[in-house]
Amino acid sequence: MPVNPVESSTAWGHPATRRAWAGHVTMNFVSLLGWTGGWIALLGISIGMPEWVVWILVPGFIYGPYRAAIQIYRFGSTIRMLRILRTYPWQVLRDVPHGLTERHEVAGRQYGWFEFLNPARPEMSIALVFGQHFGTGWWSRRMAPRSDARLKSQIATVWFAGDPRFVGLIAAPTRGGTAPRRLHILEQRTAARNGQVFSQWGAMPEDIARGRRVGIRPVHPASRTEANP
Repeated sequence: MPVNPVESSTAWGHPATRRAWAGHVTMNFVSLLGWTGGWIALLGISIGMPEWVVWILVPGFIYGPYRAAIQIYRFGSTIRMLRILRTYPWQVLRDVPHGLTERHEVAGRQYGWFEFLNPARPEMSIALVFGQHFGTGWWSRRMAPRSDARLKSQIATVWFAGDPRFVGLIAAPTRGGTAPRRLHILEQRTAARNGQVFSQWGAMPEDIARGRRVGIRPVHPASRTEANP
């Protein structure tokens, strides 16, 4: 019988989640090997070829290292995912507000957002955003207003682990709803994120301590010093 994800004290206590994270890491590693091996193969093919052929292959020489660098960057993201999964439990949520529009209160680039209830003040909603465009294509196609009903239904229910005041990890359920897929980190990028904002959001010392365990360095709610992300 499948284990209910919300029954575990942390998301990492859910066996299907551990398998999903391991699969995410494996695919990242395979992609890194593929792009690196492809670039080496392209280099071998170009040796002895006419100069005009080499010029045709130039885009591949440029794009291959770029994609390999992205995969290396994603390894850092997988470690951060692990820390979130080991700190926060899963919440299975339906009809979470989301969009691709720019949020005026968010600083920096954003590539879509989900809005979650403040755990300390349920009458307040707080937005978390996709801070990088890497890997957001699957999500954005389903978040777009003109997406068809079939695509939209795939994110009608989402799994969320985190605290919207600091950071979160979002996932879509598998077809059977027993495991997460498409793991992706959502970031808190509200402008002027400082002690006053955390105080207004009801962040307590224990909440801040959990945030620090996942790599966020928020200041104490009483402090007015701006936090470092």
